[in-house]
Order: sequence, then C-alpha cells, then structure tokens
Amino acid sequence: MIDLYSWNTSNGRKVTILLEELQLEYIFHPIDITRGAQYEPSFLGISPNNKIPAIVDSDGPDGKPVSVFESGAILIYLADKIGSPLFPASPRERMLVLQWLMFQMGGLGPMLGQHLHFVKYSSQQIPYAIERYEKEAHRLLRVLDHRLGEVEFLAGAYSIADIACYPWVARKEWMRIDLADYPHLERWFEAISERPAVKTVMNGDPARYTVRHLRIFAAEPPARPSVNLAAAN
Repeated sequence: MIDLYSWNTSNGRKVTILLEELQLEYIFHPIDITRGAQYEPSFLGISPNNKIPAIVDSDGPDGKPVSVFESGAILIYLADKIGSPLFPASPRERMLVLQWLMFQMGGLGPMLGQHLHFVKYSSQQIPYAIERYEKEAHRLLRVLDHRLGEVEFLAGAYSIADIACYPWVARKEWMRIDLADYPHLERWFEAISERPAVKTVMNGDPARYTVRHLRIFAAEPPARPSVNLAAAN
C-alpha cells in the first residue's frame, strides 16, 4: 500500500496521475499547504524539505517500509517498482525519459512556478519579475513544442516525463498562455487530457480522496494521520 502525502498542485498531481496510471492502491493524505501543514514535524520526517508530495511505501525494497520525497524521485520509484513501460528498462529509452524528466524538474516546473507566482499570486506587480519569468516560460514552451513536432510524446512513447510536464502546462490559463501558439504542444496536451487516469485526477478534488479501491472516494476527507517515522525510514 502506498500512502501519498500531497495537495492539489502541479507537483502533487504528477504522482496522483502516475498512481492512477499504474492502478496501484493508495491512500491520499491531504497536506493543506495553504495552512502550513507541510511544516508539521510528522511530515518533515518523510519530506526533509517540507514540500509535497511524499510517499510511504509499506512494501518497499526487501519488503520493508520506505519513504520517498521529491516528485521526480517518486515517479521513478513507483514506475520502477512494478517494471512499468512508463519508465522503460532499455538503457537508451530510459535515458531519454530521464532527460525530459530532469527538464521538467530543473526548468519547466521551477520557471513556470515563478511565472505563475508573479502573474497570479504576488501581492505586488513587479514588471521586471513578470517579464523575466514570462520570457523564460515561453522559451521552455518553445522547447517542448519543437520536441513534440518530432515525436508523439517527449521520450517517443508516453512516459513519466510526460506525466511530470502535463500538470504544469495545465495551468496555462492562470499563466495567460495560449497553447494555440504552440500547435505541437497543444496536440500533446489534448491527447494526454483524454487519458482516463488523467481525467480522474484533473477532474477530482484530492482533498476528498481516500483509499483507491475501484476509484471510490469518500464523502469527506480522511483525517491526516501522523507518520510512523521509525517504520518509514
């Protein structure tokens, strides 16, 4: 069983989408970052950087519990755990996936996150910051668009690299981005949006998720339990 500690953000949705794609059973523990829940000592034990998402796998390596933080590491761990083609075994194919996953982790996510902050959340309108991150956001989108003019998905076949990038591109309206300016990226985005696992996550309310058993969700969010740090690490 996977315990997922997360919230309804672009980084959080990456892992939830993958869990749905893999059809793994999991419990969603909402970490309300709007109220500072990520700073509670129990969460710090599995996420040293106080960031969501994080997981605890009760059946980790050698059958012992293990905790994993950082969304990219979690995607790799989960796909590798069950030998999913979303993280292919072939060294050449795997390296392609890793390159585009790192593109998201080191570039697309951080830069779109800054762009989103300054155009939507900042209490002050700072022209320099808005212009700086808007330019970089569009540069990164051009990189994606060029790549997707060559291949169907970022690493050729659908993979965890696409899953990592998709929730960030999905914030396009908030960032005042028109995908019509990026036709290959728009084609990719629309194709992924139709996947059942993606629809489940993007149309749902993670604060209401409980155990994933045939996608049955509770009427009210479960209480967030403390983490057994001794068992998880």
